[in-house]
Amino acid sequence: MIPAPFDYLAPTSVEEALAALAEHGDDAKVLAGGQSLLPVLRMRLNAPEMVIDLGRIEALRGVRDDGDAIVVGAMTPHSVVASDPLVAEHAGLVSRAVEHLADAQIRHRGTFGGALAHADPAGDLGAPALALGAQFVIAGQGGTTRTVEADDFFVDLFETAIGEDELLTEVRLPKHTGWGAHYEKFVRVAHQWPIVAVAAAVKAESGTITEARVGLTNMGSTPLRARAVEEALRGQPATEDAVREAASRAAEGCTPPSDLNGDADYRRHLATVLTRRAVLAAAGA
Repeated sequence: MIPAPFDYLAPTSVEEALAALAEHGDDAKVLAGGQSLLPVLRMRLNAPEMVIDLGRIEALRGVRDDGDAIVVGAMTPHSVVASDPLVAEHAGLVSRAVEHLADAQIRHRGTFGGALAHADPAGDLGAPALALGAQFVIAGQGGTTRTVEADDFFVDLFETAIGEDELLTEVRLPKHTGWGAHYEKFVRVAHQWPIVAVAAAVKAESGTITEARVGLTNMGSTPLRARAVEEALRGQPATEDAVREAASRAAEGCTPPSDLNGDADYRRHLATVLTRRAVLAAAGA
């Protein structure tokens, strides 16, 4: 199908983009790579009067080291994030997840911030960002900025803490240098959205898990932390039996969806199995 007619604006600064959002309000949509928005426009599930393309704002691109965090610009393509040595060294869980994200074409066109702002609970980046305790820097009108913790960023299905007249400008990934990391994803068809996926970062010393962070993909209306698993793993040996016992708590507090890909009980089973695999791989066991 062909999208409904719309006007197009490609600002070159965050200030210009924010001014356009303030002017057009609900009639505007932000294009941040377009791998989710363009199919929606083609199917006419949304018909904005104005599309604001952030692709020419160079200030929103790139990866940098900022002391205790790695900062990723919102318009940085997935392919750049996947190949960046800083991300690989200090936020390896994100590197692992991006490797599994869709296909090479989408990884070159889609953007890190665009995917997170889209907030699809089946997206591959929400759970790693949540597990690592990412911080989201949001720019607003009048030059204001605010930082939102990952726990507060994902509000509901396709809904985040970004206001209608605000933009996500960068994502801060706290350094987890030396942690093991693994992203375990279950799909029926290659490059498909995961039915369930698990993001695990594990700090182990002398065969003992001292700390763990586990995020769940597609187990609710937002990405979720498997906090019961994290608590159960702390201080335990990185063995098959200990991890299996902790992973049995993966679905606690989750309300997974039921659809053509499986019912809620099936997803709970997958969460348990994938958590065990992800944690063992991250721990190097």
